[in-house]
Formats: sequence, C-alpha cells, structure tokens
Amino acid sequence: MLNSLKRLKKMLNKGLLFSLLTGLFLVQSCGINSNLMFRTPKGVNEVRDSIPLKPAEEYKIARDDKFTFMLYTNEGERIVNEMAGMNKDASPKTEIEYVVRPDGKADLPILGSTPIAGFTVKQCEDTLAKLFEQKNGYNKPFVQVKLTNQRVIVFPGNGSAAKVVPLENNNTTLMEAIALAGGIAERGKASKIKIMRVVNNVRTMYVVDLSKIENLQYADMIIQANDYIYIEPKEQIGQETLKIAAPIISLVSSALVIITVFSTLK
Repeated sequence: MLNSLKRLKKMLNKGLLFSLLTGLFLVQSCGINSNLMFRTPKGVNEVRDSIPLKPAEEYKIARDDKFTFMLYTNEGERIVNEMAGMNKDASPKTEIEYVVRPDGKADLPILGSTPIAGFTVKQCEDTLAKLFEQKNGYNKPFVQVKLTNQRVIVFPGNGSAAKVVPLENNNTTLMEAIALAGGIAERGKASKIKIMRVVNNVRTMYVVDLSKIENLQYADMIIQANDYIYIEPKEQIGQETLKIAAPIISLVSSALVIITVFSTLK
C-alpha cells in the first residue's frame, strides 16, 4: 500500500497526473458554448449589404398553414350595409379555421377539396371567388382570406431560450419582432442579428448590425412569416471553463488530500 502511494507521488512529481488531467479537461472543453448556433465559418463573408427592407415577394400559402375566409355576394354589399347600420339583422360571425393539408389542398364548405398552397392571399381570394361563382352560381362573390398562423421564431441572444412571435400585423418590423420577444438579452450582440428567410425555396441569411445609429433603417425591415431571427450570443469562455473545471479541480484536490493523509501513515 505504501509502495503504491510512493509510486503515485512520483507520478505527481513527474507531472504525469497533471498531463492526464489536462487531457481530460481538453476533452471536456469541447462542450464550451456548444449551444451556440449558426456560426459563420472563418473566411466566409456574411451578407451585410443588399438586405431587403421589404420582402422580395408576397408570402405564399404553404402546407400546414391555417386560414379563415368570409364569403359575401354582390361584391360585398352586405359589409357596407352593416358598416352603415342598414342591416338590423346582422349578427356576430363565427370564424372557422381551415388547414392546408400536406397535398396543398384544404377542405372547404361547398367547394370540397380545393388547391390552396402556392397562392398569395390575394390570389387565394380571387380563386375562391371565381370557384364560388362558377360552381355554385353566387352573384359577384367577394371573398376575404385571413392567415391565422403567421409567426416568426426569435432567439433573443441568451444562448438557449427562444420565442415564437405571432404576426398579427403584415407590416411587422424587425424592431417590433425583437420587442415582442422581450428585447435583446444581456448576452446578445446587437451588432450581429441574423435573419434567415426562404427566398426561391432556399433559406437565405442576412446579417444586420443594430449597434450603430447609421444602420437605423434596418430596424424598420419588414419581417415575413416563417423568418428566423437569431441574435448571436457573446461567448462566455471564462464562465463555461470554470463550470467544466470545477469538478475536475475538486477531484484533484480530493485525491491530493487522500494521498497526503496516507503518505503520513507508517
């Protein structure tokens, strides 16, 4: 037993144990800031110019989207009458929500299974109005379509939490979306806000710097449904290193205490 302790002390003197612990620490350190996403590889230029302040094209209805629609005849004459108080029999309307199936169609009253995916809201309204007129003989139908599940995902910059922000306004700006998510976190970089948007079926990333007053125009950038807004967090190397090193230091300290105690025994 004493011989084993003596050999262990020699290892400590030669630094072998230190080398072993250093290797263990390096393996563990791979987990430092491992929750950071969308890192730009070194040497790759980020898109910081030609950033569209408005979407290049209108949002097109996609699978799993949800929507409601209202149908009126005579080009919406009833709407005008209700607004003017001429229709005394008007009653509150219950909006029914419809879902676009994976095949791009939705089950609608009277029309049945109807292709919806790929249309803008205006194109959907015009298509439904035409179908109701052609197939069911409605006189000059007027259709209003409203998408009910428009949202963006915002990572405010604390490295973990994210929020799904509903878009109740079609002209929601980048600043409004960040505000709805609670603002930029203490750890977040205002100089590196990444907006990821689907353009021509490809997810494209734009990098915005809101730390400078000259970039104020980007605060009014119009956000589009299904955008990802990722505020890059600051790397916390020191804090993460201490978190990983603490159990190792505790283990080494305990081992040294035990060795010291047993080495004094005769």
